Amino acid sequence: MLIAGGGRVAERKITSLLSTEAVVLVVAPEVTPHIAHLAESGAIKLKSACYESVDLAGVFLAVAATCNSEVNRQIADDARRLGILVSVSDEPDSGNCSFPAMLRRGALEIGVSTQGSCPAFAAEIRDLLATIIGDEFGTMLERLAAEREKLLTEGTPSTYNGTVLRSRARELIDEFLNHEERVP
Repeated sequence: MLIAGGGRVAERKITSLLSTEAVVLVVAPEVTPHIAHLAESGAIKLKSACYESVDLAGVFLAVAATCNSEVNRQIADDARRLGILVSVSDEPDSGNCSFPAMLRRGALEIGVSTQGSCPAFAAEIRDLLATIIGDEFGTMLERLAAEREKLLTEGTPSTYNGTVLRSRARELIDEFLNHEERVP
């Protein structure tokens, strides 16, 4: 993954990508202290330079997060020409992908996206959902995943499994919502 830019927007994108265990290369002449720390710790690779089209070699996803709109447009053009996914921070429509605001509760992941048109709104919706969907939902998912694994091991038909697991999920959620102590 390539992140072009070293400011706060790039920092947020890097954090998001690192949570997926992606290998991240940052290309920027200057970076925030946090990005510098990530590079020093080996969490990311850092090329202290301005973007060049050769930086896209072998890249699956590029993020154009520089403070220069012309450079961001060039990155988008280069990436599209090479068939690479690209997210453009200051002109989301010039890219072909965007980053959702993510809410994680264990293995449960909920993404809220505005297709890049207003990331702040997506973050607000994610934060609202976070007040409703607590860590307990991650615990419920673990329980359901174990039940699913058992059903799969027993070789029961997938249609039956889906029906049983949906019903069980509803039971666990209802139990949680109706329990005074809110323990699954």
